[in-house]
Amino acid sequence: MPAEKQNQPLKVAVAGVGDFGAIHAKIYAAMPDVELVAVVDADAARAAEIAARHNCEALQSPEQLAGKVDAASVAVPTSFHLPVARALLEKGIHVMLEKPIAPSIEESRAIVAMAARNGVILQIGHLERFNAGVMKLAELASAPRFIEVHRLGAFVERATDVDVVADLMIHDIDIALSLVPSDLAEVRAAGARVITEHVDIANARLEFANGAVANVTASRVSRRRFRRIRVFSQDAYLALDFTDQRLEHIAPGELNNAPKSSGEKFPPLVARPVEVAPQLPLNAELAHFADCVRHRRRPLVSGEDGLLAVQVAQEVRRNIAESIARGGRAGAPGRIAEADIFTSWEGAT
Repeated sequence: MPAEKQNQPLKVAVAGVGDFGAIHAKIYAAMPDVELVAVVDADAARAAEIAARHNCEALQSPEQLAGKVDAASVAVPTSFHLPVARALLEKGIHVMLEKPIAPSIEESRAIVAMAARNGVILQIGHLERFNAGVMKLAELASAPRFIEVHRLGAFVERATDVDVVADLMIHDIDIALSLVPSDLAEVRAAGARVITEHVDIANARLEFANGAVANVTASRVSRRRFRRIRVFSQDAYLALDFTDQRLEHIAPGELNNAPKSSGEKFPPLVARPVEVAPQLPLNAELAHFADCVRHRRRPLVSGEDGLLAVQVAQEVRRNIAESIARGGRAGAPGRIAEADIFTSWEGAT
């Protein structure tokens, strides 16, 4: 922000105030040093409803925000990300864009290029990066060698216009890419359609140039919610439950001062408590965005990070399509009778 604006409230808006966008608006309205100026939605009645809750202006077009705000969240359906982002970025408005950045690599690249060309901040809403447990895990996970992630949930009629890769797996693709300090070398994947016209269950194996491997599984047709990541490194094992933000850290302890005749050769494995101060990820994400705008800082999840996640997700989809083709099936919904997959370990620790 220009120096003359540093001491003024950051003027923000939310474009798209469905269920999730309405939460963005509520959080901004409660933030210190932030003024929620307007909400935008094609549904005039919905825009008016949310605007009335927060005493701000209701608009129907993102173009109407020009000159009124410094920054905006975009929480419209993914298929509308490009036109809405364009309307804001080309007017010099900083953007917090919900994930995935866009439906295609081409549109994602266009959005990143727009932000760079106009000199504005673009943050992508990979929410799990602001999970307190994930942030602590990133601090402790030195040189990961193997990462295993499971993100499973029961079926709900939300985001069924996209596959499970864009809906759920992309979170963990982004986390794996952020944890491993190496280029991605190879992607292998398989998946199946169970209920919707899109892939509802997917598994991907990401192999990195430094030899590290990430195995990522996502399902939106499982019986129980299960969201967990395990990281194996050279000197420790870490396991995190995304939901309760509890982090387990196991590493070799000190070898006891026992006589050699005792036969003790290896140090014991010690579970060390890890202090994690739970936080609401979306609150933390939006506060981070506001801070980045005020101080012109690169966001934790930049447009380039979002683009890379989309590129890998696209490669996962290509692998799944090839896997289905090799199996000689069309992958039509209903081929798997019961959403009972992976239940043998859903309650595992």
